[in-house]
Formats: sequence, structure tokens, C-alpha cells
Amino acid sequence: MTQTSSPTTRDDGSGGFEVRERRRTPLIIAAVVIVLVIVAALIAWRFTGSDSKSPNEVAGATLTVVTAESNAAEEALVDHIAADIAPKYGLKIKFKGLADSTTLNRAVSDGEVAGTIYQHKLWLSQVLQANPDFKEVAATPVFRWGFGIWSNKYADPRQLPDGATVSLYSDPANEAQGLWLLERSGLITLKPGVDKWKATQNDIATNPRHLKFTLLDFAAQSRALPDLDAAVGYTEYYLAAGIPIAKQIFAPPAPDEFAGQLTIGSRWQNTDNIKKLVQVFKDPGVQDFLRTDPSVKNILLPI
Repeated sequence: MTQTSSPTTRDDGSGGFEVRERRRTPLIIAAVVIVLVIVAALIAWRFTGSDSKSPNEVAGATLTVVTAESNAAEEALVDHIAADIAPKYGLKIKFKGLADSTTLNRAVSDGEVAGTIYQHKLWLSQVLQANPDFKEVAATPVFRWGFGIWSNKYADPRQLPDGATVSLYSDPANEAQGLWLLERSGLITLKPGVDKWKATQNDIATNPRHLKFTLLDFAAQSRALPDLDAAVGYTEYYLAAGIPIAKQIFAPPAPDEFAGQLTIGSRWQNTDNIKKLVQVFKDPGVQDFLRTDPSVKNILLPI
């Protein structure tokens, strides 16, 4: 409780003077009111200054499909779909590149963008395991990435010597794909019954040439090729590094588990926009483009 007082007179011996003690309560209340008004204005601006709805649920909105930045082949595919296929379904699509897997998957989950064609199912499962708040689902396979065994020194996997050094990718999803490919080439075998798209080096049953494995990331692997006997990796990184396709010495078609998926946010999968988006990516024209267009040759392969 705040008290107020009437004017009082104090005497210091030289004469009387009057001191008025002003009421403090109105000043405090006014300050509090000003602060509350400012906070309310900021909150109102936040919610009215931008559209709180996802484009996924807005009729006629342009839907954004994202991949990793600087991926020219995937950008060319999305641009083709946007120009030549999406209009047949009454849909507008555009491409956007984002910096990393977590950023683009968060954008898909939050509805900031409509989807991504960046990843296969195993990569998506790792993303969701690491980020349990993400809500995404693989809607349909779109393409297979070019992926093979590369070597500067040998023309066939059977030429690799005993104790050869072979690089796999350092992330579990693509390490598993590399082991699958080495098994297909006859260099190793995996244990019976192992899930080939979750395999690790611990799942190797036989390694008759005593291959030694080194784990490298995407760009580092292609740069290190001269120092390796062989490496197992994506075609796009080798071509980007100026390594000719002739250095790819084994490249069978990848299984469906390693197909690039159109990944969408679970919250919006039943909206009209996203249903149409899935139809667009299932259109036969997508596979025709993958089979014939030079901008994706050897990098993105048809299903």
C-alpha cells in the first residue's frame, strides 16, 4: 500500500520552508502502462506483419522445393518441373537452395517450404532421429543419384591389390550405401540378413583383399582420390572436381532404398497443394527429363 501526505513544514533555524511530497503512484502506473503498450504493439506486429499461414495451405500460392545450395542438377530438375509440368496441375513451383540438411528439413517440417528432393529414406530417418520435433514423410521416389566406385589407379574393382585403401563417406547413411556397392562389386560380403541400408563396417562378413577403409566427407573424398586406391561416392562431387566420368570404374543401379525422395511436411500432406505437388513429381515427364536432359546426365538417374 502506498501512502500520500499533505504538505509539511521543516525549520532549519533560519526560517520555515515548505516541501511538497508528490504522489508517486500515478507515475509508476503510467510507466507500467507504457511498457505494456510497447510489448503489445511488438506482439501485434509479429503476428500481423507476416502471413501466419503456410503457403502449403493457401490456394494459388507458389510452393518452394529446396535442395542443398549449389546443386545444379537438382536445381535444373526443379526448374524443369516448375516450367513444364506443374502448370498442367494448376500449381506454381520455384526452387531454393539452403545451406545444410538441418536447415532445409526444418523448413519443410515447419511449412516454410513445400518439400525437398535432397535425401533418400535412410538419410531422412537419421534426420528425424536427431530432430524429434521434425515432422516429415517421404512421399514418392523421384530419381537415383549417380553413385559408384572411383579410382585414379585401376580400371576395374577386381584389380585392387591386397590391403588397398578405399574411402567411404563419413555419414552412416552413405557409408551403408558404399558397403552395399562394394558387396555388389565382389570386393566384400555382408553378414546374412543385415539391413543393407543400415550396414556398418561391423557388418562385413568377408574382406578377402583386406581392404582398409578411410571415412571422408563429400568434397574431401573427391579431392583425395589421387592418394587412394579407390573411393565410393556420388558422381556429382567428382564431376564438380573436374574428375572425368571414365574414372568411375563400377556403377550399378542403386536399389530403391537409396532413391532420392520428395519429402514433405507431415502436417500438410493432406492439403490440396501438397497432394498436387506429389502428383507433379509422379508425372512421367519427370522421368523423361532424367533420361534425356544433358544437365543431369550421369548425376541424376531415372527410377
